[in-house]
Amino acid sequence: MNRQQVRTIVDTMGEMFPDARCELNHANPFELTIAVLLSAQCTDETVNKVTADLFEKYKSPKDYIAVPIEELEQDIRRIGLFRNKAKNIQALCSILLERYDGQVPSSHSSLVELPGVGRKTANVVVSNAFDEPAIAVDTHVERVSKRLGIAAWKDSVLEVEKKLMKAVPREEWTLTHHRFIFFGRYHCKAQNPACDICPLLTLCREGRKRMKPKPVRNNKPKTGSR
Repeated sequence: MNRQQVRTIVDTMGEMFPDARCELNHANPFELTIAVLLSAQCTDETVNKVTADLFEKYKSPKDYIAVPIEELEQDIRRIGLFRNKAKNIQALCSILLERYDGQVPSSHSSLVELPGVGRKTANVVVSNAFDEPAIAVDTHVERVSKRLGIAAWKDSVLEVEKKLMKAVPREEWTLTHHRFIFFGRYHCKAQNPACDICPLLTLCREGRKRMKPKPVRNNKPKTGSR
């Protein structure tokens, strides 16, 4: 795929979703970090429902470690893997207090060392909380990148990220991340993509395969000579 085709993809998504943004509700870098940690294998909609009460109760890292872990588990039990996430949240908060004066570090290298924070979470935090260009590859970004041929089917998440970073100008990484998420979440869905109305169909190998006319079978009875 050449740069002009990538430009067409990014611009088309921008026209479709001009307000693409992070949909996790948060008021500061700390809340964003907690929200992204909770979002693993969970929808943003569910996370926002949980954090509406969670962020009223817990304002700082001190608040999270001041309660028994069983209480925190109860507060986030609607989230998948809530026990493990509660454990990571308390461990993360302890480190923030010990090493960073209770503040979320702005560097990617420091973020990935925190419990429960992987590369994707760190990319979301640095790009949305600290305005550092980054492309976080979640399930939507990965699926769309592979269907459109920007990445290969066999590529790992890291390989997808590197190919997107190479194909898209650095100053557009964060916006492209949001556009790909919206496109995958609301249009190019995993099970029922809207191929029939997709403006990128001609560039999509998956879409072209889905929309390819099926051969018509001739069910007329054969006539043989008597």
